[in-house]
Amino acid sequence: MLSHYLPLLLLCLAGLPARSPALPFEQRTFLDFAMDNIDSDVVTAFMRDQEEGSGMEVPDRPTCPFGCRCQLRVVQCSDLGLTEVPEGIPSDTKFLDLQNNRITELKEHDFKGLTNLYALALVNNRISKVHPRTFSPLKHMQKLYFSRNHLTTIPQGLPQSLVELRIHDNNIKRVSAGTFSGLSRMNCIEMGSNPIQNSDFEPGAFKGLKLNYLRISEAKLTGVPKDLPDSLQELHLDNNQIQAVELEDLKRYKELYRLGLAYNRIRNIEDGSLAFLPKLTELHLEYNRLNRVPQGLQNMKYLQMVYLHVNNITDVGVDDFCPRGSGMKRTFYNGISLYDNPVNYWEVQPATFRCVTSQQAIRFGNYKKK
Repeated sequence: MLSHYLPLLLLCLAGLPARSPALPFEQRTFLDFAMDNIDSDVVTAFMRDQEEGSGMEVPDRPTCPFGCRCQLRVVQCSDLGLTEVPEGIPSDTKFLDLQNNRITELKEHDFKGLTNLYALALVNNRISKVHPRTFSPLKHMQKLYFSRNHLTTIPQGLPQSLVELRIHDNNIKRVSAGTFSGLSRMNCIEMGSNPIQNSDFEPGAFKGLKLNYLRISEAKLTGVPKDLPDSLQELHLDNNQIQAVELEDLKRYKELYRLGLAYNRIRNIEDGSLAFLPKLTELHLEYNRLNRVPQGLQNMKYLQMVYLHVNNITDVGVDDFCPRGSGMKRTFYNGISLYDNPVNYWEVQPATFRCVTSQQAIRFGNYKKK
């Protein structure tokens, strides 16, 4: 694993350029899910109050669950050893943090009256059972962090207002047709580190979704899943068992600008496969078993970053990355990574990298025969 990469909360909401495969979001404090300027006056006031002590007066709250901290519509109940959702959560709560507890089940009325809730963190509990109506009161909830639990299926009855779902590191083994029905506002799903195989996605599993970001890394995929939302801008399938990319695999994703296929077993990318991705700017194929540079990179107008290190590439052609002559490329490469491949880098012609911004943008050499 590339543990030095920082977790990103808002990849699904902003097209930020990045230089490494995205790791799952990891919420560290109860303010992490409040940093996207939603209700920023509340967040700013809360942070200022923490710094200045009694610098601002806060009216007495009528209730606060025992052991929790309730302030400015933020309720922190993490790391308390709770075995169930506590009673007495204020009705105007916007951010509710229940992570790092021992909750095993979510009941029908656990969140009754919390119609103003915007974000809910349930990370690192022991939840295996969720009542179908648990989330019914949460009419305005946009962010749900459900990672590191014991779920075997994606919970039913998710709020139609939901924008972001982080549910990685559970035990989900099937995604049924209609699972995300009615969730037209959802634009980000993180569901890596679940034992999902290609056959576990029923036809129509993602029907109706208009996702920007989808991550199904660290699963048991042997190929690119079929019929993912064609609106995708980022697709991360790193750390699976994918062996090849076939011609039809990427045909639907014309909006894709970032594709992560690192740490797989890919030996072949069928010629023409990448031609379906006209907006691609970043391609991750490191730590695979490729023996050549994928065909078609030279025709990709906006491609800027290509990661091909730690493969079995033995030859790099003069036209593998750049078009001939003036060509059609609109943007120069900011980075091409080819290190740790069995290619004699001194035999590669300098003109091979004629459309790269600078020599420092090329990483080569350091191959050790295994």
